[in-house]
Amino acid sequence: MKAENLESVYIDRHYDLVVECKRGSKKACFELYRLYSKAMLNIAFRIVGSVDEAEDVLQEAFLDAFNRIKDFRQETTFGLWLKQIVVHRSINLLRKRRLEFVELDDEHTDGIAEEEVEDDEEVQYKVVQVKEAIKELPEGYRVVLSLYLLEGYDHEEIGQILDISENTSRTQFLRAKRKLNEILIKRGITS
Repeated sequence: MKAENLESVYIDRHYDLVVECKRGSKKACFELYRLYSKAMLNIAFRIVGSVDEAEDVLQEAFLDAFNRIKDFRQETTFGLWLKQIVVHRSINLLRKRRLEFVELDDEHTDGIAEEEVEDDEEVQYKVVQVKEAIKELPEGYRVVLSLYLLEGYDHEEIGQILDISENTSRTQFLRAKRKLNEILIKRGITS
């Protein structure tokens, strides 16, 4: 594939806004903020676990993105590029808290149960309960669980982002699932 064809691989719905933002348009910057802020706030919140801190991460991420917008070569979509900034800023915030990850043996990852749900009302109720239970997880577990399940990163990528081994990411994830299941059992959500 020729280099000029590579640009067409990524279809960025907001390409024109990014171009205008690169030219210094405050209106285009505001529009990009409006389009992406809610999703990026949710990503930050799932990682840092605090609305106030997630809002701080969001503001810093957008400032960083707009300050570096001229360097953005649109090899990917603006949303994916911004998401990477948000994830890295969130992880950096956690590092400032001196987050420690514990290596776990594989024996600690057995017996994780999954549940099937019948109707939509029950699903909605359980989704709310699961979200509340995720908030109770220790930070390390919550971060790995969020990056893997909600943000779609694989364990190798999580390891690179968090500066931990791929095995640590896997064991943290499995431990998080087990702990989440324990919380849900206590609440009578799962058996």
